[in-house]
Amino acid sequence: MKLPDVDRLRSEKSLSFSDFMKSYNENLPLEFPHATLALLREFRKKNASLFKEDGAWSLDQHRKKVMDWLTTRTRVA
Repeated sequence: MKLPDVDRLRSEKSLSFSDFMKSYNENLPLEFPHATLALLREFRKKNASLFKEDGAWSLDQHRKKVMDWLTTRTRVA
């Protein structure tokens, strides 16, 4: 019997703004910019097509995109 993939289940779980921010920032290397609620709101506004009707976040779908966006945004600022 195959056990459930805990990492996959964690990454696909629907999260709120604050839960996503906490999970995103967890174990993030110091050289990467950390997410804040204000930055996540800005990301969501600029990338509305990435969100379903319920507006939930998931590490699987959004973490890499947020990381790339924050890195680019930090370089420009």
